[in-house]
Amino acid sequence: MASMGAQIHGQNQQAKAQAKVQANASAAERQRYLQEVSSMRIQQGQEEVAAAQRVNESARKAREARATARVSAGEAGVAGLSVDALINDLTREEASYNFATQQQLQMSNVNRTMQLDQAGLGFTNNMLRINKPIEGPDYLGTAIGGAQTGLSTYSVTKDF
Repeated sequence: MASMGAQIHGQNQQAKAQAKVQANASAAERQRYLQEVSSMRIQQGQEEVAAAQRVNESARKAREARATARVSAGEAGVAGLSVDALINDLTREEASYNFATQQQLQMSNVNRTMQLDQAGLGFTNNMLRINKPIEGPDYLGTAIGGAQTGLSTYSVTKDF
């Protein structure tokens, strides 16, 4: 009987230890996942700021180029459709550059969304791998084993 109690106590201790290991591993996995996602979001923010800076710089250069073209055309005595065409061409180049910059940022965001989805799936898979069901004490198996031991002991000692 004492043996059965010791076995059940040992099984309880083992289950508690396994639960603690799982809890620690789960906490570590959550922290890893949050850091991974945070890093991706920080990178995304940096890319968006850089794209905005490039667009602003493009707008500044385009304004300067249009102003220079107007002044040069005025000094040269040129006016009319040719100056308008030059100004429109500079504006079109600026718009094309800005569109390409925004398109590149959108593609980067699509890629990042896929990476975040993959990170989420990896987190879920890791949590499932870590948190397998923990077997509790096997009362029936322990009782049967105790009964078998008792019967074996009885059969050995009955002849004495």
